Amino acid sequence: MARRSRSMSARLQGLFLIALLIVGAWQGSAALATNVAERRLARIANLQALFDGRAARTVNFIEAHYLPADGALRMIGGILRWRVFRSGGPQVDVGCDDWLFFKEELRNWPDAEAHMRERVAGLGRIAARLAGDGIQLVVAPVPDKARVEAGALCGSHRTAQADQRYGALMRLLRDQGIATVELLAPLAAARAREPMFYRTDTHWNQTGAAIASKSVAEAVTAPIERRFGFHTEKATVETDWPGDLLRLMSLDATPDIWLKLRPRPDRQLVERTVATQRAESVGLLDEDPGDRIVLLGSSYALNANFHGRLQEYLRAPVDNLAEAGGGFAGSANHYFRGARFSETPPRLIIWEFPERALSPPLNADDRALLEFFQR
Repeated sequence: MARRSRSMSARLQGLFLIALLIVGAWQGSAALATNVAERRLARIANLQALFDGRAARTVNFIEAHYLPADGALRMIGGILRWRVFRSGGPQVDVGCDDWLFFKEELRNWPDAEAHMRERVAGLGRIAARLAGDGIQLVVAPVPDKARVEAGALCGSHRTAQADQRYGALMRLLRDQGIATVELLAPLAAARAREPMFYRTDTHWNQTGAAIASKSVAEAVTAPIERRFGFHTEKATVETDWPGDLLRLMSLDATPDIWLKLRPRPDRQLVERTVATQRAESVGLLDEDPGDRIVLLGSSYALNANFHGRLQEYLRAPVDNLAEAGGGFAGSANHYFRGARFSETPPRLIIWEFPERALSPPLNADDRALLEFFQR
C-alpha cells in the first residue's frame, strides 16, 4: 500500500511538473507574440544582435514584462503583501483607514538642500528674464500629500528633511523675489472640514484642486482681461477613482468583493468645467482667445479638474501644457525651448510643481532648462 501511494504521488508530481512546463511554454510563446514584443524583436533580427547579447537581453526583457499572466500574478502578490503584511510595496506607504502615501515624499535625499537651491536660483533667472519681456511668472509649489494629510500617516513617519522642505523652499523663493502662491495654508485650513487629497492617489482631490486653483487665481497680478465665463458641473452618478498608488501596489484592477482584497478606492462625482460665455466685444464669428495664459507643471495640473477651476476663477482661457511625470522642469523645458514660446509669447505663465520634486538630484530636463536660461 505504501509503495502504491508513493508511486501515485510520484506520478502526480510528474503530471504537475509537465503541466507547469506546458503553461510556461504557452506563457513564453504568447509573450513573444504580442505586438510590443514583435516590434522589439524586429530591431534585433540580425546576427550582430545575436552575437553581442542584445537578442538574449531583449527576449529576457519580453519574458519578464509581457507574460499574459503577469498582471494576475502581480495582483495576487499585491493582495498577499497588503493583506498579510499591511505593506504597499517598495513605492507605497500604508497609513490608517486605507490611506496610502508615496514613499518618495517621506525619504531623505543626499544633498537635498543644494539641489533645491540650484533649482530655485534657476527659477529666479527665468522669472527675471520673463519680467524683462513683460511676462509675469507665478509659481505654485504643491505641498506633499503626507504634509496636508499627516493625520492619516499613523505608523508612517516623515523624515526631518521632508518635514523642513516646504518651509525652506518658500523662504528660498521669497529670497529670489519670485511671485509664489502659498498653497499649504488654505489646504490645511480646509482640511479641518474634509480631505484635500485622494486616499489612494498621490494627487489632490477635486476639493483640494478647487481651493488651490482659487488661491493661484487670486495671486495673479498681471493685467489680464478677465472677461470669459466658465461653469463647473458635476456628474450625477458617483464613480470609483482607483488611484495611482493602488496601481503601484498592482491592485488597481482588483475586484471589490465581500472579502476585502485592497484599500477601498476613492469615489467621486466627476467635475467638468465648460465655457459659458465669451467676451461681450467678441462676435460669434470672431476669434479672440483673450490674453495668452500658459499653465506649466506636473500631473497635479492635469488631475481633479484643477485646470478647469483655474479658468473659472481667472475668468480667462488657460493653455494647459502640464505633463504627467513632469516633475519640476519637464513641461517647462519642452515649452521654453520650443517654437511655441518664441513665436507666441504669453502674458502670464503659471508654473505648478510638487515640493518633493525639488530634493532629488537634477535630471536631464532640469539641467537642460537651467542651462538654456544661462545663455
